[in-house]
Amino acid sequence: MSAPRPGARPPHPVLKSLLGAWALAACSAEETAAVEEHLTDCAACADEAVRLRDAVALLHPEDSLDLDPTLRSRVLAGALGRRPARVPVPGWAAPYEAETARLDALLRDFGDSEWRAPVRLSWFDGRQPVEREVTVAGVIGHLTEVDGRLAGALDLPPPSPPPADGVPGEVRSAWRDQGRALVRAVSFAGGEVAGVPVAYGPLSLPLRDSFLDRAFECWVHAEDIAVAVDYPYEPPASSHLHHMIDLAARLLPTVIATRRRAGLAPPARGLVPVGAPGRALHLEIEGRGGGHWYIPLDSPAALGTPEGEVAHVALDGVEFCRLAAGHVSPGEAAAGSLGDEEAVQDVLYATASLSRP
Repeated sequence: MSAPRPGARPPHPVLKSLLGAWALAACSAEETAAVEEHLTDCAACADEAVRLRDAVALLHPEDSLDLDPTLRSRVLAGALGRRPARVPVPGWAAPYEAETARLDALLRDFGDSEWRAPVRLSWFDGRQPVEREVTVAGVIGHLTEVDGRLAGALDLPPPSPPPADGVPGEVRSAWRDQGRALVRAVSFAGGEVAGVPVAYGPLSLPLRDSFLDRAFECWVHAEDIAVAVDYPYEPPASSHLHHMIDLAARLLPTVIATRRRAGLAPPARGLVPVGAPGRALHLEIEGRGGGHWYIPLDSPAALGTPEGEVAHVALDGVEFCRLAAGHVSPGEAAAGSLGDEEAVQDVLYATASLSRP
C-alpha cells in the first residue's frame, strides 16, 4: 500500500486508531485536524469519540477553580529563596503589605452592589460601644485618608481624591496605589525612616509603629467588609498578629494615663520614677500571635516586671485584637483574670479605648 500523499486525508482505519490519542489530547495538530474533520463525516467514529471523551473525563475529575489562598505566599517564598529581593521590604512594613494585598484580593471581584453594601463600624469611645454605618466604598475611602498621614510623613504626593459619585474602580485604585507607594518608599529608604514621627491628633507614633497600626486597621476593616458581604476572612499570619499585639501592649500605659486624666479610671496608687519597676499586670496572649507582656500600671514611664505583678489577664490573640478594635466591649471580652480587679478593669478598658472611628 502506498503512503498517503502529503495533504491527503489518512484512511479510515488510521483515523479510527487515533481516536484514543485524540480523546487524551495527545495528537499532533495535523492529526487532531484530520480526526475532527473525519468525525463530521463518520457517525460510527463520532459515537466512539464521545464515549472515549466521557471516559477520559471520569479519569480526570474536575478541580476547583478557587486558588489555594496560600499560593501567592508560597510562590513568593520559593522565588525569594532562590533569588533574594534586591530591595527587600522592611520587616516592620511586611504586615501592612500583607494585609493590604489580602484586602485588595477581597475587593477584586466586587460589583456595584457589593461596593454600596452597608458596613457596620464599631468602636469604644472610652465609656461605651459606638456604631455607625457606611458603605464598602466609604470604608476604603477612610483607609485611604488615614494612610495619607504616612504618605505625608514620607513626603509622598497625596492620592487623587475619589470622585464624588464614588466610582468603585477609582476608589480602590486610589487606596491601592497609595499603599504600594508607601511600601516602595520605605523599601528604598531602608532603616533611615523607621523613626520618622507620624501624627495622629495628640498622639504621635514612629513610622515603623504607624505601619503596624495601619496593618491592624486594614485587617479590622477588611473583616467588617467581609461580614457585610457574607464572605469568610482569616486573621493575619501569627507572626504579624504578634507584632500588632505588641504595639497595642506598648501603648496601653499611655492610654491608662490618658483615661485617668479624663476621669475615666481610678488614680494611680503611687508615683514611680522613670524607668523604675512598679505595679504591673501580666498580659498573657494565647493562641495565634501569643506571648507575655507586663503592663506598668502607675506611670507610662515605669517598668513592668514579673516581680511587680499584681494581676494576670489571659486572652486569645484574636479576641484581644477584637477588643482593641472596639468589636468586643470590655465586659464581654472572653478574658480569664486573677489578682487586683481594679488593675484588670484598667487594662481591659484601656485596650478597648485603643479603638477609634
